[in-house]
Amino acid sequence: MTRLATPQICTMTELREPQKVFDRAGGQPVAILKNSALVGYLVPAEAVGRADHRDATMKEVLESLNRRRAINQPVLDYLKDK
Repeated sequence: MTRLATPQICTMTELREPQKVFDRAGGQPVAILKNSALVGYLVPAEAVGRADHRDATMKEVLESLNRRRAINQPVLDYLKDK
């Protein structure tokens, strides 16, 4: 049995009218079920909130690439032949 991450649920059929699903959920995420099995979550924008994002500096990008070089290199070597 799958444990749901939210008490709000809806069926695939109910998604024909998504506004009703949003209204009933009250801004909370909704688990989507198909034949009683979890297939995904519908998350209203108000449930996520507003996050302020910023662009990474070139220095941060280069540091990240250098830090992950050992992890990424085998994948790059594999893809080189493709």
